[in-house]
Amino acid sequence: MCYSAMVVEDYKAYRRAGGDLDIDAFAALFHPDEAKQRRRYPRALALAILRSTEPELERLRAAIREADAAEAAALQRELFRQKRRVADAQRVLASKITRKAQEDVRIGTDKMAQAQRRLAELLATSADDAGRRIYPGYYAPVMVLEEGRRVVRPMRYQCRLPGWTAAVERKYPGTYNARRDKLEKAWKGVFGVTHGVMLATAFYEHVEQDGKDVVLEFRPNTHAEMWVACLWTRTRNPDGSELLSFAAITDDPPPEVLATGQDRCIIPLKPEHIDAWLDPRGDLDAMYGLLDDRERPYYEHRAAKAA
Repeated sequence: MCYSAMVVEDYKAYRRAGGDLDIDAFAALFHPDEAKQRRRYPRALALAILRSTEPELERLRAAIREADAAEAAALQRELFRQKRRVADAQRVLASKITRKAQEDVRIGTDKMAQAQRRLAELLATSADDAGRRIYPGYYAPVMVLEEGRRVVRPMRYQCRLPGWTAAVERKYPGTYNARRDKLEKAWKGVFGVTHGVMLATAFYEHVEQDGKDVVLEFRPNTHAEMWVACLWTRTRNPDGSELLSFAAITDDPPPEVLATGQDRCIIPLKPEHIDAWLDPRGDLDAMYGLLDDRERPYYEHRAAKAA
């Protein structure tokens, strides 16, 4: 299963493909909400917007700056709390060894490191490869067809199927991928109805090698961007808010991927098939035909970090 992917964060890549950004949807993604935890998305996505100069994106830039400032302030408060926790524990350890004090030093030190790493990300003006990756639960740009035009919206990478609640979803955490051989079963009512595409440059998988779990990065040897075939849904939360979520379709892998021990692979669509894919009209045979007539790059692989 594709547990992680490196997305193309630059909104201009979607615009070059004729995609119009849903400004309201992105503003809702970036805007801080004190009642909820900040939603996760690749840091590179925010940086691409911050570097933009288009006047119509100023609302997004302002939302990102506000969210960054609020998170940075919260992180500084957390750093202060953990520094005091560690200092208090070290004073106890100076006179008496206790398990609690040892744990306070260990946990507090770890939390300080986490906060410092995140602060560094917020202050950085560029993102490394880790800042371009999505994981289940992250939001990423997805292009759909709406009234004949291509529209790009942020969607959560873990699809909530029709009729599901958040409680049901927690029982089935693997819906960030949709197996091709299950499209007419588990994905009935979505396949052939609501299709999207995500622009990515690589995908990542856990594989077992020499008895150890390792993470491999798979990337086309041409380094070309891939239009990944996706399914998506629109559901309502109990508070009335809207959730847009998606899954990448996976299929049997090509030989070079299978040889690494990985048994699934994303499906990169040919660019000329995008409009047909985004407007399925319930024609499942035609959709299977588009999935079959896919791009078939040779995937190079290398070891990568798990997160």
